[in-house]
Amino acid sequence: MRPGRTCPDPDQPACPRYSPPPRPQIAYNLGPDGYAEGKDRAVSEPNITDTPIPWIVSVDDHVVEPEDLWTSRLPAKYRDVGPHIEYLPQGTPILEGGNYIEEPGTEGPPVAWWFYEDHKYSVKRLIAAAGYDPEDISTDGVTFDDMRPGCFQPAARLEDMTLNHVQASLCFPNYPRFCGQRFLYGNDKELARLCVEAYNDWMVEEWCGDSGGRLIPLCLIPLWDVDLAVAEVRRNAARGVRAVAFSEVPAWLGLPSIHSGHWEPFFAACAETGTVLSMHIGSGTKTTLTSADAPEGVQSTTIFTNSAVSLVDFLFSGVLVRHPELKLLYAEAQIGWIPYVVERVDDIWETHRGWAHTRDNAPEPPSTYYYRQVASCFFKDPTGIDLLHRVGEDLVMFETDYPHQDGTWPHSREVARKHFGHLPADKIHKIVRGNAIRWFDLDLPEPDPESDVL
Repeated sequence: MRPGRTCPDPDQPACPRYSPPPRPQIAYNLGPDGYAEGKDRAVSEPNITDTPIPWIVSVDDHVVEPEDLWTSRLPAKYRDVGPHIEYLPQGTPILEGGNYIEEPGTEGPPVAWWFYEDHKYSVKRLIAAAGYDPEDISTDGVTFDDMRPGCFQPAARLEDMTLNHVQASLCFPNYPRFCGQRFLYGNDKELARLCVEAYNDWMVEEWCGDSGGRLIPLCLIPLWDVDLAVAEVRRNAARGVRAVAFSEVPAWLGLPSIHSGHWEPFFAACAETGTVLSMHIGSGTKTTLTSADAPEGVQSTTIFTNSAVSLVDFLFSGVLVRHPELKLLYAEAQIGWIPYVVERVDDIWETHRGWAHTRDNAPEPPSTYYYRQVASCFFKDPTGIDLLHRVGEDLVMFETDYPHQDGTWPHSREVARKHFGHLPADKIHKIVRGNAIRWFDLDLPEPDPESDVL
């Protein structure tokens, strides 16, 4: 008999089986009331209260870079080889190792292509998907006229945020990739450095400049030079930037690992300036596609594991021990996986201490550093909400992922209510805005949660 079983043969039909309780069905293609259009609404849900959802501070959205971002800021000699848009027929993108390999086609309507040195990339519908139904979203190329203006115009973004009950938004890049690794691969590193600086200047001055604090700047670094990275962190911190994009696993980009000591000056600069190390899924480039013939849905489902790998890496690295003021954010990986990973790390720290060097850089159980210095965000994760007490209610933030396919615009308030509207008001406030304001040291007023305008 198996331990804990009460019947002699667990395969007999009479043997009681574990049946999980009914779970709320979270609508992905939401109608105006927050439910999936055409779906059965008689589903099991938590006991949602009348507590209003506060105005959201979303810590993972995206900007579609406007076509003149670099041509208007780079020196004239670089404008033909720096990032610029050309309109050509779309090709057939092939995803290889996390990178789209593609060339323009020879016929068909023109779409927007980024050209940078010898790299070509078409702007795709799935990264500018706000307002489109799931069946209409694909990897097909689009023009800027095919997008909502809020994808690339700050004033229009603010309007879309208000429609979505979002007060403030932190935006990751698109074309430079999620930690700026596009420029890491550039041949001319002087041009690459100028591209990083131009992006950051645009982010601070144009994207966020007139937003009254509603658009939160997140900047890039020259990943290939740690001294330049330190200088860029300090340059941006001096003008109020409190977030920098970094790779989940820099070694996967061909860079030194976080165990090597190479990044210590950068981590120190972030800690000293209060700059949050912000790591988006996919910022390690490596994907979790199991085989060449597996459907793309496999990697879309399992890409969160990159963040799990990264978290374990940091917890055993000693980085958080040496820099106790350093704060991390994992973006778009959701949160339901965190309790097991943190529990497992602590167990390995204890039981494998004789040979696995688990205590060389972690004098305390690694969960100590997680609960002190690591936060994550989510938008569709009822399991994570069930485990909120294990994830840490002070370490969880909400996101809307505008304008990507996974995004919940314009129904993020309804999604939040269905996910965690049953929680006490103080916990709802932490998830929706309080934790983000504290983590990023934001200065935001407290709007009336029941108002539709700011």
